[in-house]
Amino acid sequence: MEWCAVHGYGGGGAVSGTGGGGTVSGADGRTDPERAPAATPETAPEAGPEAPGTAAAAAAAAPKAAGKTTVATTRRGPVVAALMLGMALAALDSTIIATAVPQIVGDLGGFSVFSWLFSGYLLAVTVTLPVYGKLSDTFGRKPVLVTGIVIFLAGSLLCAGAWNMASLIAFRVLQGLGGGALQGTVQTIAADLYPMKERPRIQAKLSTVWATSSVAGPALGGLLAAYADWRWIFLVNLPVGALALWLVLRHFFEDKRGFEDKRSFEGKRSFEGKRGAERERASEGERGAEGAARRSRAVRSRIDWPGALAIFACGGLLLTALVQGGVAWPWLSTPSLLLLGGSVLCAAATVLIERRAAEPIIPGWVWRRRTISTVNLALGALGLLMVAPTVFLPTYAQAVLGLGPIAAGFVLSTMTMSWPVAAALSSHVYNRFGIRTCALLGMGASTLVLLVFPQLPYPGAAWQPALLSLALGATLGLFQLPLIIGVQSSVGYAERGTATASILFCRQVGQSVGAALFGAVANATLAGRLADAPADLRAGLPDGLDAVSRSLEHAGALTDRAADYLRRAVDVTVEHVYYGAAVAGLLALAALLFAPRRFPVHADVRDDDVRDSGVRDGDARDGDVQDGDVREDDVRDGADAAPAEKS
Repeated sequence: MEWCAVHGYGGGGAVSGTGGGGTVSGADGRTDPERAPAATPETAPEAGPEAPGTAAAAAAAAPKAAGKTTVATTRRGPVVAALMLGMALAALDSTIIATAVPQIVGDLGGFSVFSWLFSGYLLAVTVTLPVYGKLSDTFGRKPVLVTGIVIFLAGSLLCAGAWNMASLIAFRVLQGLGGGALQGTVQTIAADLYPMKERPRIQAKLSTVWATSSVAGPALGGLLAAYADWRWIFLVNLPVGALALWLVLRHFFEDKRGFEDKRSFEGKRSFEGKRGAERERASEGERGAEGAARRSRAVRSRIDWPGALAIFACGGLLLTALVQGGVAWPWLSTPSLLLLGGSVLCAAATVLIERRAAEPIIPGWVWRRRTISTVNLALGALGLLMVAPTVFLPTYAQAVLGLGPIAAGFVLSTMTMSWPVAAALSSHVYNRFGIRTCALLGMGASTLVLLVFPQLPYPGAAWQPALLSLALGATLGLFQLPLIIGVQSSVGYAERGTATASILFCRQVGQSVGAALFGAVANATLAGRLADAPADLRAGLPDGLDAVSRSLEHAGALTDRAADYLRRAVDVTVEHVYYGAAVAGLLALAALLFAPRRFPVHADVRDDDVRDSGVRDGDARDGDVQDGDVREDDVRDGADAAPAEKS
């Protein structure tokens, strides 16, 4: 029984963040006073020696304009509906194909490579997340989201017309290229639309959509494959995606003037970092404010294609090695070593390219700012942890408890029900105790739940793992959402897409690493149990790992003693995996200990957001900077720093 499949989990994966503080205008172009930001040191006019029309005045005005949010929409309702439809598309296509594999293989062949239907989609989504995050910060959210939906729908249509397994895998990769834009940009737009105090509400909506779609996906895929045709699995995406596309085009708008101000400011800051402050000031004096703004916009609009290709190559090689290692070939075989070695070389090349790029895809500040880097590590550990319940709990329910597929799915679905509820209510906890403390409480409780699972009696009752799954979802809901809010509220609009993409990217990589690592642990444990079976029993046992699952599905062909021995072997195997997941929980706790006690809040967050969300009780107010966060002198040295973070 090869445990190696990667199942992306999205319950609670819906990411939201700060961004409501900003100027939001309606169709008539007027500013909504309810959504207008309160004056801050970054946005309020200030007297100074800069005379209007001078280069110094243009440079001084850029950071003030960059503090404004540039999302303008007539009504949030239709936009949120579009986001929920986009989330449903991404969630459905990560699971809907699972139950239709027999029909697909029977029609197209290619049983030896069918796992790439899942791996190819996962690889494409993961490696494109940082690229789409940077593009959404550079060119705006709407064009990236529209492009992602179009690519996803094109991939779906082509998948429905696939003529063999190779073409279907290729079109699944194309689907993943669009899915990466859907996952990252939907989360970023949700952060832009809602102020901090309303974050749990939109989080609960998006999390519920993802959880429902993930659970319903296999059932819907099985029904379509059994009573219609497996090609309808992809065709059903077309009306849903078309509706989401129409809602985005019709109801979602961005303030281009404000966005150009951000481009000008960010480009100028990057130019200063690369060319030196003295040369920039001299150039501004010669060419004037208009020439400096034009040059800075050109720097901002430059796409780091070498960096994007290097990220694709590094992520593709690494994830291929992790997903296929121990399945398509042994871990210590030549293909695994070549892929892992190539990923290391590509990672080194990526670092060199990104350090020299004017506008890197993954900026250095993503790892220099302690707030973001520690959350990235913590959510990477979360991705590791999630492999245990999403991959191994259904196997435990069927092989050990003897449940059918539907009942086994219900055992897991209890987690997807409690996660969004806990996420929606988490604001009551982090309002009172602060973001880091809330996350520590959530992950600490999650680790205890994971440690309780191996103590369940054998064989036990179905309600026991279901209850633990319910508790795990509730505790993880308290862990993930506060951290995401903390990161997205620590950056401005022009950096929020990149910050959000880094969170999702680290979590996806954690899931891939966890699938490979825990798959190896499970296979080694089960192989050891089979090898240590009593001599008089060994002859009646399966002769390989793949045969264990088939034997337990048809347990009538085994003796009672042999069937019981196999069930106990699977029980011990899943226990070891849960112990490993508990270790991942401890790693997440360790990463959080290095997070700042008070999360800094960017100037884009309105004063009333800070008051209503309770940030001042447990987190930093606008302008607070903790040890390890970016300070004003980092900007002078060329670092990409948030303009609101000052010493």
